Amino acid sequence: MLTNELEGVNKDVYKTDWQWQEGEYTVTRTNMWTAPGCHNGCSVLYYTKDGKVEKIEGDPLSPYNQGRLCMRCLDVVETFYHPDRLKYPLKRVGERGENKWERITWDEAYDDIAEHVRAIWEEYGPESIVSMQGTGRNICWQTPYLSYAAFGSPNFVLGFLSGDACYLPRTTIGHCFMGDFFVADCSQHLEKRFADPEYVFPDYMLICGNNALISNGDGFFGHWIVDVMKEGGTKLIVLDPSCTWLASKAEHWLQVRPGTDAAVVISMLGVIIEEDLYDHDFVENWCYGFDELAERCKDYPPEKAAEIAGIDADDIRAAARAYASGNPSTIQWGLKVDQTVCGIPLAQALLSLGAICGDIDVPGGMMIPRCAYDIPDSYGCGMWNLSDEMLGKMLGVDTSPLHALGFDPTANGDTVLLAIETGEPYPIRMLFIQSTNPIANMAADAPRVYNAMRSVDYNVVVDVFMTPTAVACADIVLPCGMSCERNSARVWWWPLRSIVKVADYYEAKSDEQIILELGKRLNPRLFPWETDVELMTWWIQSGNRFHAGWPHKTDQTFLDLTEKVIDWPDDWAYRKHELGWLRDDGQPGFNTNTGKCELYNTLFEAWGFDPLPYYEEPPESPISTPELFEEYPYVLTTGARTWEYFHSEERQVPRLRESHPDPLTDLHPDTAAKIGVCEGDWIWVENMRGKCKQRVRINASLKPDTVRSEHGWWFPETDGAEPNLFGVFDSNINNLTVQGVTGPTLYGAPYANQICKIYPVTKENDCSPSEIVTRKGGF
Repeated sequence: MLTNELEGVNKDVYKTDWQWQEGEYTVTRTNMWTAPGCHNGCSVLYYTKDGKVEKIEGDPLSPYNQGRLCMRCLDVVETFYHPDRLKYPLKRVGERGENKWERITWDEAYDDIAEHVRAIWEEYGPESIVSMQGTGRNICWQTPYLSYAAFGSPNFVLGFLSGDACYLPRTTIGHCFMGDFFVADCSQHLEKRFADPEYVFPDYMLICGNNALISNGDGFFGHWIVDVMKEGGTKLIVLDPSCTWLASKAEHWLQVRPGTDAAVVISMLGVIIEEDLYDHDFVENWCYGFDELAERCKDYPPEKAAEIAGIDADDIRAAARAYASGNPSTIQWGLKVDQTVCGIPLAQALLSLGAICGDIDVPGGMMIPRCAYDIPDSYGCGMWNLSDEMLGKMLGVDTSPLHALGFDPTANGDTVLLAIETGEPYPIRMLFIQSTNPIANMAADAPRVYNAMRSVDYNVVVDVFMTPTAVACADIVLPCGMSCERNSARVWWWPLRSIVKVADYYEAKSDEQIILELGKRLNPRLFPWETDVELMTWWIQSGNRFHAGWPHKTDQTFLDLTEKVIDWPDDWAYRKHELGWLRDDGQPGFNTNTGKCELYNTLFEAWGFDPLPYYEEPPESPISTPELFEEYPYVLTTGARTWEYFHSEERQVPRLRESHPDPLTDLHPDTAAKIGVCEGDWIWVENMRGKCKQRVRINASLKPDTVRSEHGWWFPETDGAEPNLFGVFDSNINNLTVQGVTGPTLYGAPYANQICKIYPVTKENDCSPSEIVTRKGGF
């Protein structure tokens, strides 16, 4: 059983101190968080000598990951000291795209940025500055605070992410549905883990929209699933087009057509209601709109949902009965929930499934977390510094009530792109790009975004390596410190964990140092801290201002947290809706208009959106565009995670690249035979927007009409200057995806449900998509 001190660990070797000397090495117990990227904060031991990290190990005394690390962490020293890392601030001296730079000092870089910011303030206003970040580098509050407090701009955005289709559809509907969010409970929020007397293993876990063992997304360590399977006998229900390891171990694997999950989940709801398998007590006391939901589910009988998704109706019934039989069951969801135009109604259906079965915030169920000590670890950090007038200028607020009312405190990526292209409602004159490489990774219709970014007057990129995005559009490039080179902390969701600086790399600075030093230049009143340590102490204690019914505060400093390594607040509880912890008025219930889980959403009704879960066919599919499907006769799903890489990162690292040297597209063996290719052959993946080339990987578990392609590929070993631009468009699956096609709420986009054709790369048809985009403007 997992506890905070694992049996069999030699305490003479693995001490309980946060730092000790072991021969010539200083050993520091802390937590690994990016860069390089990841969504988790696994506990590690750094072994340093002469100011350099020589080795890294997982911390076997940590209740979080119990000493386990992925291959990215185990090989991270090679990444820390890679010779191609950015070492100094750089200023562009050639034309954009020429990859010509001169070394400058940090003061010169800050002066240049401040001069441009002040000029934009005077001529256009702060709103003409857009700050953007990607995912994974533990800057969820740092870049927003810089945007709102230093630049004075409301326009912080997630790197041209169409439909905000990464986590935000799920978090947004969660707050509309019950005023909070849920996480599958694998005991990770309990310091004693499985030994906690209150904990109960889930009987069933429904996995939808991710392969958590590889992705480890949203602060969820995927191997926790294996733990509850081994220790508690948890059984799986998996919705996935491919037979992943988890799907192979599932009691029920539903091989859905990409983008059709919503029809299946609503049908499962209907089976549970019709067969009277739901939790009557929870529905009666804590749910609103049950009758309306029951009526909607009649539109999706198993036979209809099965026809839509390409599965068997009896499998839907069996999965529904299994989930409802759990006491409790839980749900582990991921990115592919968001990456469809009906991402919001799919998430709403999954929330409804957990609610009517009584699995909300019970041990082993769908746990409601909040960040430890109510720390505002979110995109809204610092937003309180902006006036209502300035907040009203955030791009997207006039097109979506969810954005206007702050359910998602970011500008809308599609709207930002349109503002750059059209100048409406006002021009965009500067991009501050921190921890994102949009044209290689996040941006749907990557060639379009490439052209837009190059049209902006002034751009700053903060990153670890020189990226295609930096070469294409940056005027200033700032070198960012990696995890071992920063003082920081992380709280997603619970517990609170330290990140301690143990090394330096040339002149690279941490994200915290950069925002503090730049912020003091632009608005010193809102950046009163002298050091990054003082900044982190403020952040740790900042939750004291946000309390509602949640009862905990902290007065600890960053140095206190450093010595604790992991801080587990002692007031964790389940069934928080019964305790009055969730509502602003401190009364029992959920933080919604009705005080209940809103199966029928009153906010959506008021805004004119469908208040109930529904299914919408992907915009391009065998059903919605049958004529187009004749020309592009395969369903294309994108973005499958790999063991080696995090999105577009780490393609420079030799051992990781040796394990996974090329971009891969999975084909069924019959499909490969049909087009005359074998494992390892290069093929073109093409549709009406563009094409890219990837190598074939045979995947017999796919359906013959489904193609699964990787994302995030560029080739840092090749020429960085245009027209090649590190080959960023050669294998970029986002040449084929579309920007600006979203659900009616502006949330959700069809990254993972497109159509395509495939054919071999030959000597006659081979070409460079990168050259086509950079020299001709697109396909």
